[in-house]
Amino acid sequence: MPGRIHPDDVAAVRDAVRIAEVVGDHVALRPAGVGSMKGLCPFHEERTPSFHVRPQVGRWKCFGCGEGGDAIDFVQRQEALTFVEAVERLAARAGVQLRYLDDGGRAGRPQQAPGGQRQRLLDAHRVAGEMYAEQLQAPGDADAGRRFLAERGFSREEAARFGVGFAPRDGEALLRHLRGRGFTEEELVLSGLAGRSARGRLYDRFRGRLLWPIRDLTGAVLGFGARRLFDDDRIEAKYLNSPETPLYKKSQVLYGADLARREVARRKQVVVVEGYTDVMACHLAGVPTAVATCGTAFGEEHVRLVRRLLGDDAGAEVVFTFDGDEAGQKAALRAFELDQRFASGTYVAVEPGGMDPCDLRLAAGDAAVASLVAGRVPLFEFAVRSTLRRFDLDSEAGRLAALDAAAPLLARVRDAGLRQRYAVQLDRWLGFMDERFVLRRVALAARGAEAREEGGQAAGRAGGPHRHP
Repeated sequence: MPGRIHPDDVAAVRDAVRIAEVVGDHVALRPAGVGSMKGLCPFHEERTPSFHVRPQVGRWKCFGCGEGGDAIDFVQRQEALTFVEAVERLAARAGVQLRYLDDGGRAGRPQQAPGGQRQRLLDAHRVAGEMYAEQLQAPGDADAGRRFLAERGFSREEAARFGVGFAPRDGEALLRHLRGRGFTEEELVLSGLAGRSARGRLYDRFRGRLLWPIRDLTGAVLGFGARRLFDDDRIEAKYLNSPETPLYKKSQVLYGADLARREVARRKQVVVVEGYTDVMACHLAGVPTAVATCGTAFGEEHVRLVRRLLGDDAGAEVVFTFDGDEAGQKAALRAFELDQRFASGTYVAVEPGGMDPCDLRLAAGDAAVASLVAGRVPLFEFAVRSTLRRFDLDSEAGRLAALDAAAPLLARVRDAGLRQRYAVQLDRWLGFMDERFVLRRVALAARGAEAREEGGQAAGRAGGPHRHP
């Protein structure tokens, strides 16, 4: 393994990289006066930006949490890298050759390929993605993958735009390819690209499946999402994602974010869809702000990523697309629980016939997908109306039951003024019961929620670590 990086080369990396671009890969920045830019800090929760970048001096500083430094410090902190790994990552980006010092302080020959475990895993994924993409164009088994894409309205060129690939069925094609490129068995297993059998034999993680590369905001491949194609696939799950690895954490990535981020910053909108083909359909239909979760529900880590993409613009929008069925309604309610963690407005776009964006594009064309997003409704309205539909609003008993079911939803709204405005709207949807009565029921539910929260915190304190005699 190489030793320390030559100090002159570290200085060259600092001079070569543009800190606004490095930080801008992760944080939506906007002008904040002469020689300064600002955005939401990626290292702590905040609603108003206290994170500043000064491009002319190559420094960043958060006045909320106190963190600061140069581009190397930022990459270290953001990507959990060592100093050497961060310099190597930025050197590769800037095209700077690095020399390493041996134990005696003597400089060795320049290293053409940056080292470091993380970089090796990234390289393995890049090579794998390239091989998979080539395999999709090959004759034979890949016909099934091309047919799947064509049936969903995607040409070969469009599939290539999104890096879609095909994993050969023989089970060792990628292993042979990566071994031939110098990757070790340990690296292949650690990367998640290979598995190890009970007998210790390595095999390709993905076999006979259509693959979508899952990338970070810089475009580096972290993992893959794989779609079942063949009936004799021993893994019955329709979709299979890379396992959790040092690179890939499914709760912290959004498929398509690398392709969407510039348009997100320009349009101040993120459209959250449910699948890889939905992202493709949206982008091709003129909605280039679409992203999707990767085999997991939309959660708090995703909220943080979306907020970094959007910045703190109160006029920005997060639009969720859900199926109109019961599962879609449950997904909307989960999203509503996260609503107040956004600084932007939250909306829902649901196709009345229950079609997802991919199916809608096939059935009605690109314009229909754009119209679906344009016809969004506030998330609050969708969540509450979905609850009210379960009750008979033509009867007094039904309206009371609906109110008791909807009041806890409004009780989750922490802002008292906003909660009151929503309660007035709820009264209208219930058929003008009595606005003051509705407000009282919502306030009562809110007090109950606060009491339960306080009780839970007290129980947590009481149930903390005990000292044993």
